[in-house]
Parts: sequence; structure tokens; C-alpha cells
Amino acid sequence: MAIEIERKFLLVDDAWRQAAVGILFRQGYLSVAPARTVRVRLEGECGKLTIKGKSQGLVRAEYEYNIPQEEAAELLDNLCLRPLIEKTRYRVEHAGQLWEIDEFHGENAGLIVAEIELETADSSFDLPDWVGAEVSADPRYFNANLVKQPYSSWGKR
Repeated sequence: MAIEIERKFLLVDDAWRQAAVGILFRQGYLSVAPARTVRVRLEGECGKLTIKGKSQGLVRAEYEYNIPQEEAAELLDNLCLRPLIEKTRYRVEHAGQLWEIDEFHGENAGLIVAEIELETADSSFDLPDWVGAEVSADPRYFNANLVKQPYSSWGKR
């Protein structure tokens, strides 16, 4: 079974931007059921369909498939729940590991989250100075939940 193990963190400053190159992501959900999510994404011009199982701690099943760009765009425009998730994803290497930083736009503007994918749930890694509080266990930060309750609706933090 394909699995995803990731940890999410808020950021304390913009120092990560020095080495970052971003790509625009547009994604939407066909299903946000508690037991599974089905996501459609355009990463630049690349279309993807992703099915994820329910999280068990930091681990969950994940299956991802390339789909034609045109079909991804049609699904996003016609079938996905609203609002769509729009973000720029930056990839930054730190201490030999890849961090992905998502800067959200639209109804989730103002939210920036750093993620690291791990081999195992107990894998060690070095935290960059620009990483702050961990939010891996906070469901508000799951992309599928940002559709149901966008960051702009959270009120004062």
C-alpha cells in the first residue's frame, strides 16, 4: 500500500524565501468524507488525481495518478467543491531534506505552512530556523478542511 507520512509546521519568518522557487497549484476535492478524500490538482500544467485514506496519526494511505491537464481543469471547474484551494508551493532543501512550503491564496490568503514528508513516522530531521509551531495534528490545517472552513473564516488568531 502507498502511504504518506508528513509533518506540518507554521513559519516564524520569511528566511526560507531566499532559496525558494514556486509553482502555482490549483486543487479541489471531489470527496472530503472522513474516511477518504479525493483530490484533483493542477501543478503548473500537470494534472493529478489523488485518493487519500483516513489519517492514523501521521500516516495515511495515498494513491496518486497523472491525468491530462484538460481533464483536471474540467474537474476543477465543474465538479469540485468550493472554494478551490489555490497556493504557490515552494520547495526548499534544508540539511539534505526537502521541505515544501505552501503559501495560500484566495479565501486562504495569509496562511503559510511548511511540510516535510518522512520515510517513517519516527524519522528524525533537522528543523530549519524559519520553522515554528507544529500543526500536524490540527485538522484545521488539512487542505481538505480548508475547503469547508477557509483560513479567512477563522477569525482573529
